[in-house]
Amino acid sequence: MNKEEFYIQHCIQHIEGKLGWGPSYAWHNDMFVELSERIQQETKILLSPVTLKRVWGKIAYKSAPSITTLNTLAQFAGFENWRDLKGSIPKKRSFRTRKKIESNLGVIVLSASIMTLVFISLYSLRSVPIQNEPIDPSRILFQSKPITQGLPNTVVFDVDFDGIESDSIHIQQYWDPTKTISLTKGQKQATGQYYFPGYFRAKLLVEGEIIKEHDLFIKTDGWLGTIDYGPIPKYYESLKVFGKKLAFPEGAINEITSSEKPLTSTYHMVKAFDSISGDNFELRSILKNTYNDVWAVCQKTSIIVLGTKGAMVVTLGIPGCASELWVMMNDNFLHGKEHDLSGLGLDLSEEKEIKLTVVKKELKVTTGDEILFQGDYSESLGRIAGVRYRFFGAGEVHQSMLSDLEGKTIVDFIQSENTNGL
Repeated sequence: MNKEEFYIQHCIQHIEGKLGWGPSYAWHNDMFVELSERIQQETKILLSPVTLKRVWGKIAYKSAPSITTLNTLAQFAGFENWRDLKGSIPKKRSFRTRKKIESNLGVIVLSASIMTLVFISLYSLRSVPIQNEPIDPSRILFQSKPITQGLPNTVVFDVDFDGIESDSIHIQQYWDPTKTISLTKGQKQATGQYYFPGYFRAKLLVEGEIIKEHDLFIKTDGWLGTIDYGPIPKYYESLKVFGKKLAFPEGAINEITSSEKPLTSTYHMVKAFDSISGDNFELRSILKNTYNDVWAVCQKTSIIVLGTKGAMVVTLGIPGCASELWVMMNDNFLHGKEHDLSGLGLDLSEEKEIKLTVVKKELKVTTGDEILFQGDYSESLGRIAGVRYRFFGAGEVHQSMLSDLEGKTIVDFIQSENTNGL
């Protein structure tokens, strides 16, 4: 254990307590992506999911975290900086005390392990009913349906788990394990609330184990605009953001520009495109960032492609902010602090055409004849499920055209909306 490890673990405990996502040993990739976004929103500094996984010990890494990483984590945990966090720990934890604990660590761990096993055994005997036979998922009903189209949306879950003797049965709405619905014996229906569109994976859990799961699709009715307050955004329906281009009304722009805290705004088009593969497609977009003051000076703009099995995110910004840009190609995440993404540095105060071309899981980002970025990934995105444009501040979309590589399916989102629907 290096000399900073004790304080790092202390910081991790603060962050896990703040998040309330349960023990970090059960966290998966999407949760570190969400944590990365939340840290950026609060501290204005983006730590990549890979960096966070290293700090949490999910990825082996010999070097200690940089002081920038430590200061950012300390700020997110509620301290002024890393020095403040270290100073908050009582002085009674002297080096001699820690040394004594470390010298007897084997005895302590052995004793704790025995006590843990005894506790688990007793708790199991008292709290977990014995199953006479393994649960057969085919005999369990678990399905869902949104009650409307558009957002916000309530989803009705139909369930039938007769024969399961347990007082711990839950529905997990999507990847976040804290977003669960508790079920009681004999219950046949439950409802869940969704505030953003997307392609989710709902799970039925018994004693924490996944028994059954299915896809849950929350679609938009045409384009949906949001000012991304958390946890509930402010909505702008298609007619309010769409004319011959995507643009927020003047009142929304004033709300964004007058905010003292950073705000993002997003245009969402979420629906099924079963004929277009997320691993072979082309997306042509013409974008313009319309706010570059105060906290939005970098003009950061993200193009997001949603798939049934994953997502792709390409972030653009002015050349001087290339260090803050990032690309996520489903299972492959690249951050400007660790990779040269200067090609994605563009002045978006004027309209720019950006083309994303994916051929057999290889991504190429271009503007005109200029290649801005190239990369690849391993895990399939599945079928295309939607497109998002997200602006740090505000922006406009003048073209959005999705097609497969053979030209058999071409969806011009802007033109289609002008002709009343897709």
